[in-house]
Amino acid sequence: MRLTQTSRNYCDDSFPTTQFLLLALVRVAEPIALTSIFPYAWVLVKSFHIGDRSDASFYAGVLISAFALSEALTGFFWGSLSDRIGRKPVLLTGCVGTMLSLLIVGFSTNFWVALLGRVVGGVLNGNIGVIQTMVGELVKRPEHEPKAYSVMPFVWSIGTIIGPAVGGTFANPSKHFPSVFSKHGIFAHFPYLLPNLICAAFLLFSILSGYFFLQETHPDLQPQANLFVYNEETDHTPLITAAGASADPDVDLRTESYGTFNEVNLHEEEHWYVNADGTSIPALPNEKSRSRAFTWQVLMLVVALGIFTYHSMAYDHLLPIFLQDKRISEISSLNGFNAFHIPGGLGLTTEVVGLIMSVNGVIALFVQGIIFPVLADWLGVWNIFVLVTVLHPIAHAIVPYLVLLPESLVYPGIYACLTIRNILHILAYPVILILLKQASPAPSVLGKINGLAASMAAACRTISPPIAGILYGIGTNIGFTGLAWWGSAFVAILGSLQLWFVPREKNGNATTVRSLAPCLAKAQPERDQKEVVRVEVVDLERA
Repeated sequence: MRLTQTSRNYCDDSFPTTQFLLLALVRVAEPIALTSIFPYAWVLVKSFHIGDRSDASFYAGVLISAFALSEALTGFFWGSLSDRIGRKPVLLTGCVGTMLSLLIVGFSTNFWVALLGRVVGGVLNGNIGVIQTMVGELVKRPEHEPKAYSVMPFVWSIGTIIGPAVGGTFANPSKHFPSVFSKHGIFAHFPYLLPNLICAAFLLFSILSGYFFLQETHPDLQPQANLFVYNEETDHTPLITAAGASADPDVDLRTESYGTFNEVNLHEEEHWYVNADGTSIPALPNEKSRSRAFTWQVLMLVVALGIFTYHSMAYDHLLPIFLQDKRISEISSLNGFNAFHIPGGLGLTTEVVGLIMSVNGVIALFVQGIIFPVLADWLGVWNIFVLVTVLHPIAHAIVPYLVLLPESLVYPGIYACLTIRNILHILAYPVILILLKQASPAPSVLGKINGLAASMAAACRTISPPIAGILYGIGTNIGFTGLAWWGSAFVAILGSLQLWFVPREKNGNATTVRSLAPCLAKAQPERDQKEVVRVEVVDLERA
């Protein structure tokens, strides 16, 4: 805790609804911009005629991962800069960078210009840690924190619904809307400009709203600072944050949201060491507080997060490619079934793929808001972690066999696969973060653990799409596009085997998850979670 000056009225401790709406408006524009390219990234790369057809999935993977890599590499700089010049300038600069990235990609005529656009967007985007810090600085009452920290993950989820719909619907408009857009106009020459312009316009509106109405939250940069208040934020902005796949918001382990928009509370037993006469023992601190940060349990959970991030990002990259790849009619039957002969995909259009990915976002929203708190309360965090880790390979292995379904069952099959995957994915991400928080030897080392987890996740997000793309290209050449899906399923199997190396502490720690959805918040009974303090009496002679 540190003493800082602020211009806010100390007595005005109500929830800052207006500022959160403005922050949410700025925040939602980012996932819209980032995910709008997913439905057409593969088609865009094919239009550049770089390599042959089988290479398109690899180059699309490079295009997708370029933003994540460049964003991770510059997070340290932007986080440090926000501590000097303020949160608001860095936040708005990130939005300007994303808008510039969209325009470069929209006007690109070859792969390297599009790649430059993605890199520029990542380099200029410093919003990784700033958003969470602003949330913490806006909230002044502890009871408001669960609600506050749940807003941004919810907003991110909304953005992942809108983004693919925009990208899929408005890509190549002169072909899909010939009565509105001329075949000789600018949108025919730049077929993927329109969705980028729409996202850029939304970003511009967010930037103007933030510039004129969003307040600077840095406590040392408040105008007419004249009051001293206690600020429980750390001295510096979280430089990098842990994140899963593209649909997962960035998370700082020092907050209490864990990537969900539910109220998540961790309850830990306290250990007191006292002498036989009742006096405390200053020389014998809690063993956890004197431990090193990277214990075996922490390292194994970080590895688990990396494995999860890798195969989840592979799924996100492969799905739109497989949905749009040419459908081979002669294998669309169970007659003469050959598990190793799947030479194509489902042959869907870009706009249909965008719609499917938006529905996928709705499913994810439902799982996170409704199913996750119920199952977490029923099964417990550790049991969920084991269950979803063991079942995750199934979610990948079944997707390529959608081509065997008759056309009347293709869409039910797609949504069934997406539902299975979302249940496993949405449950896995927060429980790994919760277990990481519980495994931390002391709160003072959470920053180090957060940095290691973020670095692992960033590395896996960077390498996963290109590798998955290479496997899909090889599968295309050998007549088995399921190779890439089996490759990600194999990584998920490694995650299941890695469970044997993740120790589980028998320390009595407990986690309660309560949904903030009104329909469930009332339905879930309040649990009396008693704080437990274990007192250990140490012989005076030992001291």
